[in-house]
Formats: sequence, structure tokens, C-alpha cells
Amino acid sequence: MSGSQRSNAIRSVDTGRDPVVLETTTPETVEGRQDESAAPSQVQAPAKAKKRRSPILPVVALALLAGAAWYGYDWWTEGRFMVSTDDAYIGGDIAIISPKVGGYVEKVNVTNNQIVKAGDPLVTLDNGDYRIAAEQAEAQLKSQHLTLDRVDAQIKGAEASLLQAKAQKQATVASLDLAQLSYNRASGLQAQKVVSIADLDSAKMQLEQAQANVSAADANIAAAEAQIAVLKAQRAEAEAAIRSAELALEKARRDLGFTILKAPYDGVVGNLAVQTGDLVSAGKRLAALVPVSDLYIDANFKETQIAHLAPGSKVNIHIDAFDTEPLVGTVTSIAPASGAVFSMLPAENATGNFTKVVQRVPVRISLPKEALDTGKLRAGLSVVVDVDTRTAPAEHALAAK
Repeated sequence: MSGSQRSNAIRSVDTGRDPVVLETTTPETVEGRQDESAAPSQVQAPAKAKKRRSPILPVVALALLAGAAWYGYDWWTEGRFMVSTDDAYIGGDIAIISPKVGGYVEKVNVTNNQIVKAGDPLVTLDNGDYRIAAEQAEAQLKSQHLTLDRVDAQIKGAEASLLQAKAQKQATVASLDLAQLSYNRASGLQAQKVVSIADLDSAKMQLEQAQANVSAADANIAAAEAQIAVLKAQRAEAEAAIRSAELALEKARRDLGFTILKAPYDGVVGNLAVQTGDLVSAGKRLAALVPVSDLYIDANFKETQIAHLAPGSKVNIHIDAFDTEPLVGTVTSIAPASGAVFSMLPAENATGNFTKVVQRVPVRISLPKEALDTGKLRAGLSVVVDVDTRTAPAEHALAAK
């Protein structure tokens, strides 16, 4: 082994304990130590560079301060008077097109998304049975009118009979008076023995016959009056039958008219669910008609926001579907109760645990006419509304306070 090899060798000393390894000094270790001693001087240069301040931080701080000042000014001048919500939607009084009578569909006159005018036919049902029913009701009405005419003729005949009976009574009364006079005369003469008893009996018989004729005349008058009363009752029945026939005819004509389903107002047809040949029953939903010029907004404000809301306040309306300038609407009414009160299953807080939930109150907002006239608005679109409480009419503003 050479001298250099011995200087680089690792010596092991046996001391009776664990062997101790001794590392000899080499040129490489000396260079490493020199590099470590030189490292601190090289690190000092970046430390001096960190002492320089960046201009970005003051600019950011100034921008934040300016933004906070602008926000505070905007809130003080505008924001504190605005009440906003995004729980708002465009609504409309959608008409459900349903037949009032059943039958087979003869023709569907419209398609989905078609614009229609008030009175336009939408669906036509087969009207054969209803047309026959209307004609039958009309014939029944004519028959009742004929019955009434016949009863009127009978009443006129009975009234004539009554007049005749009264005339006959007058004649019998005159005969009775004459018979009474003859009997009185014969009775006086018989007392004087001027006439015979046979003549007196004959006068008495004529008197009794005249009395019987008067009684018969009275009976004829009573019978004629009773007949007239019966006929008048029949006439009242005929009039009632005519009225019933008129109502039956009116119903038959209405049912016949109901075979044509017409648009109740201007709008757009949607959700069409019928085709030619379908058998439909009364009340079945065939289509929906959505108005395009009579839309509104229902906005649900939190109960903590409605203190200063009042009808007449101006509203800025942002429609999510259109990237346009906000529309200006008007608060028309505020619901008399929260939405939870009108729900199908209102909350019952008297039982069980109670968790307070902020309630929402529906507020109706009108849309400007120029926006409705475009025909672009659709029921169900989401909107964001900002109510300016400063614009409420004076009387409503005082009431809100």
C-alpha cells in the first residue's frame, strides 16, 4: 500500500468496545469547507434586495379605499332606499282550454306556439248530436206554443158560454117575474071566486118552472166560470211548459255552441294535447292559452323588507333572459298574507320544535306597456327587481311609516 493510500484509509481502533471509525482529511473535504465558509457572503446580496418596497401595495390600498368610499356614498344616496329581491318571476292569467261538452274532435285549428286573437276557433268537436238536440228542443217549443194557442181558444169559448148563460139567466129572471105576477093575480081572483082552482094551480106551476129555470141558469153560469178557471190553469201550465222548452232550447243551443272552443283573449297557444279523432270529455285539458299583453311580476319579498313597500312605488326590473336596459314597473298591490298562509299545507308551529323561518310576502308589479307590446316577454321568466321606496305616493308612504 502506498503512502497516499494509507493517508486515505479508514483506520479502525480496537479498544475492546465498538470500533470507532476515523475519517482522514482529504483535499475534497477542505474544498467543501471553503465553500461553506463562502456561502454567507453570497446570501447577503438578496437580503439587501428585499429591503426595497413594491409600489403595488399602496396602489391596491388606495383603490380599496376609493371603492369603499364610493360604495358608502352610493348606499347613502341610493342603496338605503332600494329594496331588492331575485325571487321574482313573470306571471300571467293562463287560460286552460277545456270543453264544456264531450264528443269526438272533428278538427284542431291551431298548433303549439301559435299566436291567436280573441274569438279564434281552437278546437272543433263533432256537433251532430248537439244539433239534433237543438232542433228537437225547438220543435218541442213550437208544440208548447200550439198547446197554449188551443187553451186560449178554449178560454174564449168558455167565456162566450158564460155570457150566454148570463143572458139566459136574465131571460129566466124575466119569466120568473111574469110567472110570479100571474100567480099573484090568479091567487087574488081565486079568492074572489073569479077564476077556478085549476087556473090557480096552472099559474103556480108556471111560477115554479120559472124558478127552476133561474136556478138552472145560475148553474150554467157557475159551470162556465169553473170551466174558465180550469182553462186558465191549463194556460198557466202551458206557459210554464213553454218557458221550460225555451230553457231546453237555450241549453241545446249553448251545448251546440260549446262544440267550438274559442280563444277567450289574445295570446299564444301552448301545451296542446289533442288531435283529430280524440274522444274528449267535459273538463279535459286540451291546451293552454298564455297572454302576451297582460303579464305581470310576482316578487316574493322577505318580511323584513316590506315595511316601506307601498303601491305606486317605481321598480327597476332586470330580466335574466334579456341583456337590455332595466324596465321600469310599478308596485300595484301587496298580498294580505305571506305565501305560507296560502300554501296547501300551512305550517303548524304550535306542536313540536319551532324553527323560525323568514317569511316571504308576494308583491304584484305591473310591467310597462311598451315592453308588453314587443311580444317577447314570457310567463315564468326570472327577474330581479329593485323597488325605490322614495317614489311611493304620499298617502301610501305615510301609511307605510
